[in-house]
Amino acid sequence: MEIAILGTGTVGRTLAPAFAAAGHAVMIGTRDVGALLARTEPDAMGTPPFPAWHAEHPDIAVGRFAEAGARGELWVNATIGSGSLEALTAAGADGAGADGRIVMDTSNALDFSKGFPPSLFVCNTDSLAEQLQRALPRIRLVKVWNTMTAGLMADPGGLAGGEHTIPICGNDADAKATVTQILVAFGWRDVLDLGDLTNARGMEAYLLMWLSMYTAAGTPVVNTKVVR
Repeated sequence: MEIAILGTGTVGRTLAPAFAAAGHAVMIGTRDVGALLARTEPDAMGTPPFPAWHAEHPDIAVGRFAEAGARGELWVNATIGSGSLEALTAAGADGAGADGRIVMDTSNALDFSKGFPPSLFVCNTDSLAEQLQRALPRIRLVKVWNTMTAGLMADPGGLAGGEHTIPICGNDADAKATVTQILVAFGWRDVLDLGDLTNARGMEAYLLMWLSMYTAAGTPVVNTKVVR
């Protein structure tokens, strides 16, 4: 399958080689390819510049959002929440070519304007995922992977032998079935379908507790197991 990863941060850089290792053709999409490839310094979070990562993963294609969107049969939104609508639109999510496109949405509505810990810029009666789906009705958005650190997304076996839970939600049953198949191929054994996209409100709000657990445990490699 042709996979478009929208976003070049830690999540995008983690998932892109994981999809490639699973046999998919991958293109990472960004706003400005020239500027991305010209970076020589780490970002504010200390993440190495993209060219250093790309030198280790030359099989991963890089293009503008529109190029990645046109090529990808399935998209992964790995952009910052405040920029997700712009990125998805640039990828062509509002055009006829996006009809029925599955989008795995990892984004969170985090607001760091008042420092750490962050708040949410949408919550309670709405979610970022719902806003994206309403604005872009041609796509089939599935909320997934937003409740954990990037390393676990691609390698659930890195914690407790993989004995933990990944929640998903979305309005389209077939899209969720496809996403579940991808997750199982990545090693996830407990995929919990929460229901329609209104459940993204809880998934996005949960990230605030995840940040607290990260702080208390001293590691981002934490997750929960739903016992039932």
